[in-house]
Amino acid sequence: MSIGSRRSDPTPGFCLSTQLRNNGVVKFPGEAAERVARSLLDQGPGTPTQLAQRLTLTSAAIRKSLSALTADGLVSAADRAPYGPAPARRRGRPSQVFSLTARGHAALNQEYDDLAIEALRFVAAEQGRAAVARFARSRADKLMIDIQPCGQAPVDALEQLAKTLTAAGYAASIERTSDGGQSVQLCQHHCPVVDAAAEFPELCEAETHALSDALGLHVTRLATLAKGDGVCTTVIPLVQRKALA
Repeated sequence: MSIGSRRSDPTPGFCLSTQLRNNGVVKFPGEAAERVARSLLDQGPGTPTQLAQRLTLTSAAIRKSLSALTADGLVSAADRAPYGPAPARRRGRPSQVFSLTARGHAALNQEYDDLAIEALRFVAAEQGRAAVARFARSRADKLMIDIQPCGQAPVDALEQLAKTLTAAGYAASIERTSDGGQSVQLCQHHCPVVDAAAEFPELCEAETHALSDALGLHVTRLATLAKGDGVCTTVIPLVQRKALA
């Protein structure tokens, strides 16, 4: 996965700006509609034409799926994507860009969270929040185990980071910022345990520290799904080495 070329300002919620909460079981209106929703999760917002190209479906099938997803409150349409550069001006009415809503995120997120919350509550009750923090750090370290500290331009490590997080269910991407190449922004569009992280912020805190240690760089977490932001965003400098203890 190469570093994306779209502009991404390091501001909270810049990648996406909707609230995310898991409120009950949500079913998709058909297999094609679920494929469309997963494409919006994994590859980001898109126009009907872009979605048809991604999924090799007809325009009619895409529009039917988008209509059903919109009616169910799983996706929403806008004149531009909620993150990235504004589209170039052109004649005629611009094509609408579709994105997942909070309900759409929740529908793709609901299979793991309840069990995670139950398990963490048990650990907290039996051994205290310090035990939760230790578990969170162990989990985060395992997630980052294949990422090696790098030099001044950690491109290879960032590519591996995005692949690792995506494989773990975080739909991660690396986006360029507008600071002249001094940093990039890690966007995690999905979290398989978002409600657990909302109740136990130790999960997010441990992930941030583990990421910093794995890259050997100071990183800054700007927004999280667990706090109601539409995406987890972390600014990663490309030139600043983390001071050795």
